[in-house]
Amino acid sequence: MAVKTKGVKRSADKIEKPSKKAKLPSPPSESEQESEESGESDISLSSEEDELDDLDIDDASKGQQGSSSEEEEDDLDDLDEDAKQDQDEDEEEFDEEDGVEKPVDPNKKSSAEQHAEQRKLLAERKLQRKSGVQVQQIKNLWEKLRVTKPTPPKEVRDKLCNEVWELSKDVINDLVLKHDASRIVQTLVKYSSKERRDKIVQSLKGNYYLLATSAYGKYLLIKLLHYGSKESRTLIIDELHGKLRKLMRHKEGAYVVEDLFVLYSTGEQRQQMIREFWGSEYAVFTDSGKGKTVLEVIKESSEKKQLIMANLYGTIKASVEKGSTGFQILHAAMREYISILVDDTEVNDSQIREFIDLLAEQFAELVHTSEGSEVACNLIALANAKERKIIIRSLKNHTNELIKNEYGNTVLITLFMTVDDTVLLHKSFSAEIFTNELLPGLIQDKFSRRPMLYLLKGLDGKYFSPIVKKTILKYEELAYKKTSKKPQEIKRTELATKAIPLIYKAILSTTNSEDPEKTLEKLLSNNMAAQFITELILTSADVEEVNNNLRPELINAIFERTVQGDVLEDYHLLNKAPYISRLLKALIQGNEFKWDNEAKKLISTDSEKINGTGSEFAERIADEVLDNNKLKSWTSGQPAFVLVSVAEVLQLAESPKFQEIQKALKKNKKHLSEDDKGAKLLLELI
Repeated sequence: MAVKTKGVKRSADKIEKPSKKAKLPSPPSESEQESEESGESDISLSSEEDELDDLDIDDASKGQQGSSSEEEEDDLDDLDEDAKQDQDEDEEEFDEEDGVEKPVDPNKKSSAEQHAEQRKLLAERKLQRKSGVQVQQIKNLWEKLRVTKPTPPKEVRDKLCNEVWELSKDVINDLVLKHDASRIVQTLVKYSSKERRDKIVQSLKGNYYLLATSAYGKYLLIKLLHYGSKESRTLIIDELHGKLRKLMRHKEGAYVVEDLFVLYSTGEQRQQMIREFWGSEYAVFTDSGKGKTVLEVIKESSEKKQLIMANLYGTIKASVEKGSTGFQILHAAMREYISILVDDTEVNDSQIREFIDLLAEQFAELVHTSEGSEVACNLIALANAKERKIIIRSLKNHTNELIKNEYGNTVLITLFMTVDDTVLLHKSFSAEIFTNELLPGLIQDKFSRRPMLYLLKGLDGKYFSPIVKKTILKYEELAYKKTSKKPQEIKRTELATKAIPLIYKAILSTTNSEDPEKTLEKLLSNNMAAQFITELILTSADVEEVNNNLRPELINAIFERTVQGDVLEDYHLLNKAPYISRLLKALIQGNEFKWDNEAKKLISTDSEKINGTGSEFAERIADEVLDNNKLKSWTSGQPAFVLVSVAEVLQLAESPKFQEIQKALKKNKKHLSEDDKGAKLLLELI
């Protein structure tokens, strides 16, 4: 006898939205709120102020109908799941004995009818909520207010703002935590007057911690900080005081604290915020520790030192584990902690090892702020050889961003100065960035060229300010107390010997480049790049390939583009680029001669001569000018100054070419105008 088995009903799996993981150190803009609400796994964040003004311009332009359906989307999710479950049950019920689906119930409603009922039910539910009627009226006005294509006239916008405010002022606390209603208040804040913004701030007093920890309320809080007055910001900061450590450990609140610290706080308020990380005493009493550094406070008693260190490390560790390593306020707290560790490295050795272990894999998150860069450089100096390898590995994939950053380039220089393993450094950094694709762009930038200038010239005062130089030398001193052993000059020479051939080849690759932005003419026309190329040529290198091939080839390429040709033409580099004459004068003087500011004249030096530069380069220019009857063209403007430098060098070098230039100038004396500064200097040489 066959046994009949009933079909099994299987409910539709509920769709779980993936959690959002905070990845970057600034809050999401308002245009990203919808993507966050729909469950994207990553949040794209930016700290730029104009992003605060982005209120879904594209959606707003589509009109009221499209926007309304979008705002109902979240509320429809649950109802859609019920409909889907019913549909799946109908499709999946079957008679196993016959293998035939059961006939469809003729009374079963169609999908369209079910959705119509769902929308009707949703509308009824919304009206039954607290302040539901007012919210619906306000949303209808908001749809008109937020339109940007076309932008409503100011008087129309003001009228809409007034109507929205009249409806919302008594129920504002019911609006701010809902995703669509919160955006209504944000728009109101954006377009209202200062007085009305202050009223909104006052009406929300007591709720700012709740806003900061709300997935939707945080956007309104950031809007209030952005558009609010100084008094409003102070009120918000004072209310959040004492809760910052807790907020830093909160997924939503951490972004608010970061914006508060970076964009909207005064210097004194920032110090107050940082003191809160010291412990409960400083979180409760705003004046506790005011005017003192953390080192001054911990020296008052050993108990305070242990308590402050424990509180700082606890907050830092919890925030790092939450994914907030890139936040500037956290970097400021780290700087407080590292200053305590550096104050006595022997006593704090175990804490140093623990701190490096916590951050070694996330070093790339530190280097984009001044506070984070300081922390990174100190940790590199304090790290042992094994820990430095881990740090280098974590930074290796971010080298291009590291060297370009205003603060990151200091971290790279610190690595060059402290790590003894120069082979590892070269493979990890020099070989990665000194390439044909990257280097032409790097030498044109003030910050990215610094690590390369360090390899060529050391901490030369021409390129490193006294403050920067003093800071970097402090890291070097700390490193040689702990781990570093190899002498500094040997270390730099080894790195430079490996890097210089790569730099030459990358620059020479521009001589036949098809990219107009990566030609040698483009580099020579840029002040930063021209200065770097000059230093490169005038740096001696004990590398046969450089001395015999690469340097002469680069000098020839420069000579062809800056000396040869008709210097009277506008397109000639001597007329087109104001820095070319300076570059040529540097190559003419080479390392043989230098200008004495006190004596106001050119003098000889004892420095090592670089082949192809100095008097040799001067004679080459003299031949080009004299043999091709170009002297007249070189007696005015920028070419005249170059010719003056040529004559001065040849005179000091006692070259017979100097007499040839003198004779030629005497023959062309009538063409030398005293009104031209360069020509006037040439007259003095006759």
